[in-house]
Amino acid sequence: MDVLRTPDERFAGLPDWPYEPHYTEVDDPLDGTVLRIARLDEGPADAAPVLCLHGEPSWSYLYRHMVPVLTAAGHRVVAPDLVGFGRSDKPAERTDYTYARHVAWMSAWLEAVDLRGITLVCQDWGGLIGLRLATAFPDRFDRLVVANTFLPTGDRDPGDGFRAWREFSQSVPEFDCGAVIDMGTTGTLPPEVLDAYRAPFPDQRFVAGARQFPTLVPATPDDPESGPNRAAWEVLEAWDRPVLCAFSDRDPVTGGADRVFLERVPGTAGRAHTTIQGGGHFLQEDRGPELARVVVDFIAANPVGPDR
Repeated sequence: MDVLRTPDERFAGLPDWPYEPHYTEVDDPLDGTVLRIARLDEGPADAAPVLCLHGEPSWSYLYRHMVPVLTAAGHRVVAPDLVGFGRSDKPAERTDYTYARHVAWMSAWLEAVDLRGITLVCQDWGGLIGLRLATAFPDRFDRLVVANTFLPTGDRDPGDGFRAWREFSQSVPEFDCGAVIDMGTTGTLPPEVLDAYRAPFPDQRFVAGARQFPTLVPATPDDPESGPNRAAWEVLEAWDRPVLCAFSDRDPVTGGADRVFLERVPGTAGRAHTTIQGGGHFLQEDRGPELARVVVDFIAANPVGPDR
């Protein structure tokens, strides 16, 4: 597997980003290629981690407005860059990326960094991957915060918003990650922030993973990952640990998906679910501090004992 690595200088001087990267190497399960995965890791090292997983086509920079709120409350914040994004390595060919491989890469990473007592915060593909991690390693996860994401099996219509996004992602001549983030927010992002989202991708060779992600969402019942996602739902349908839905009110892609979690996951019962006003698909960008305060309050209101 041919692997690209974004030069460090691309990440120098990004606005509101004083954080140094931490790196972990994992082996690809198919050909043994060693991949370096970057993460933000802030706050007390001995505190239970808040694991923040980004989606498409962002990177851990998406969580920059949430980190200060979470660490000020005493939490450790861990936000990895998925393979193909941020400062993590980027396989060069689109065929290198599959849903199963993404789950395998992040499973290997999770075991290598050995996180436990996790509160998961997941959005977009951060949920498609993060919920698979939680159901594969349930003993590592204490709480789930589900925000503008879903876990599709292809048994339901993914909706016009998703179909429009997938068509755009495959037909646009050049994939501009900054412009995509801007389209998914309710405001207009300043040029320096758009450039920060473009920083991981010096040219179109680096966007193979971003291009491929929309095609990997299970949209039909016979998708290769429909079965594994159905199996993950079986675990979630017995999940009685605390689960919070924190969706925004202006997301055309995942709007209404929170109802599925509320209907099917026992751990959602009795929680203070919220709809965050004024947030688009990338609610961390639009309403990051507000979402962070929701997470802080959720953790405080739902302590998890050693015997769960």
